[in-house]
Amino acid sequence: MKGAPKVGAVLAADVVVQRSGTYRLDAALRAEPGEVVAIMGPSGAGKSTLLGAIAGVVRLSAGTVQIGGEIVASPRRSVPPSRRGAVLLGQEPRLFPHMSARENVAFGLRARGARKEDAGSAADDWLWRVGLPGAGDHRPSELSGGQQQRVAVARALAVEPRVLLLDEPLTSLDSETAGEIRAMISEQLAQSRATVIMVTHDVIDATAMAHRLVVIEAGRVTQEGAVRDVLRSPATRFVASIAGVNRIEGRAAGGHWHTADAVPRVVIAGTASGASAEGMAESVAESIADGERLAAVFRPGAVRLEALPDASWTGALRLAADTPPAPGEWLARVVRLEQNLGGVRVHTAAPPVAVDIPVDEAAALRLATGTIVRLHVAAADVRLQPIPAASPPVEAAP
Repeated sequence: MKGAPKVGAVLAADVVVQRSGTYRLDAALRAEPGEVVAIMGPSGAGKSTLLGAIAGVVRLSAGTVQIGGEIVASPRRSVPPSRRGAVLLGQEPRLFPHMSARENVAFGLRARGARKEDAGSAADDWLWRVGLPGAGDHRPSELSGGQQQRVAVARALAVEPRVLLLDEPLTSLDSETAGEIRAMISEQLAQSRATVIMVTHDVIDATAMAHRLVVIEAGRVTQEGAVRDVLRSPATRFVASIAGVNRIEGRAAGGHWHTADAVPRVVIAGTASGASAEGMAESVAESIADGERLAAVFRPGAVRLEALPDASWTGALRLAADTPPAPGEWLARVVRLEQNLGGVRVHTAAPPVAVDIPVDEAAALRLATGTIVRLHVAAADVRLQPIPAASPPVEAAP
């Protein structure tokens, strides 16, 4: 197809970036030709730094970046960004303000030796593909934010990159425009064979566009795999949050699962009583050894909530100690309330759990920050997932 990347390249990045203080990125990433890999993680995790190292705008402290089998970056070697075959598209379009849309798209082609007429013709073709057939003569100041980002996408794809790096290109757009640009990028990527690494904070980008999902937290990869697999079996609380589920780490004891150190303790009936064990045969799950680390995963909508408006936290702890709640039931304190689609999301602490309830129910319960609540989740609504031995201990709230 004219103007489309002829072939993507194998990307193999083993990146270490050490900066002043305690910041350290130590992450490995591999992508096959034509593969779209989404990268997600909390702010400051190192996602943009990783893309910058691949693109050539961040220097490595150790490790290498290989594109198509060629080492383009190491502590002693750095191929200029323009010669790597990788293009970085960020949150801002960064168009040349003194150039027309056509000239902006043609700029990279001209820099690579294309004749002016050929570059202009290719630019018009790409503007048509991204939905801007009549915008060639307009300057960036005459275009909306969404139109400018379309021009930036056309400019990035027009040079036939072997690796396309997308650093949250939809973040600065409103939801409607972002949806349109997402659909447009998806369509263009489907027609190309470029290798794509996409940093995003929106799980919709990952589910709609990516083959694999890589999660980076605190400078290291904490989980990776097919998008569906990662979201179904979150390995950390952050991954659980983007998957829209609760995840609490704990241990097995006496045929039950309980939190390791939360106060008050949360106990959920064992697999024989209804909880499903993710990744374990039923016969094995029913004989889980005491002390084995497991994560309980359940939907916010599966939790029932009862308010105890007159209770204090000290009194709640005393009550829990004197009369242990039944399995699947525990006392908690409301720490935050958020409006959710069609309802209210209640966030509680000790342990951190999200609960979805209708708006009228939230009003009737008179919930507020600090309210003590009793939560209940049925064992049948809980999935127990084994925690690999190499994983860190029970994590703190993000």
